[in-house]
Amino acid sequence: MHRTTLLPENWWDVAAEAWAENAAGHGVVALRAENDQLRRALAGRMVIDQACGMVMILAPCRRGPARNLLVDISRQCNSSLPDVAAAVVAAWEGDPLSPLMRRALRRALRRLHAEDRGCDSPPADEPSGRRRS
Repeated sequence: MHRTTLLPENWWDVAAEAWAENAAGHGVVALRAENDQLRRALAGRMVIDQACGMVMILAPCRRGPARNLLVDISRQCNSSLPDVAAAVVAAWEGDPLSPLMRRALRRALRRLHAEDRGCDSPPADEPSGRRRS
């Protein structure tokens, strides 16, 4: 059984107090903002890596094509890569994908398999003018 591991929100919290009146306080505030940004990026990276691993298992491929497949889905759905990855992980655990994301996943998988077979023709549901190079 596969399980998603989520770290608690306060896992990275630093015990520091900053006062806006002193100059060092501004530096601490800036460091906390940067820390929060890095925390969000790391959390997004973890779920992207997890989704890439799932794609690598489901559609036997290497890491590069698996990540490209997720990027392709995020572009088709106009969503961020971490959001698509989180949806794929949730689908693995039983939550349904949205219809738009299911269609995008089907297209991306067809494209991946066509590239793997060395086919130059686009998938059946994609117009010939929009072929990826």
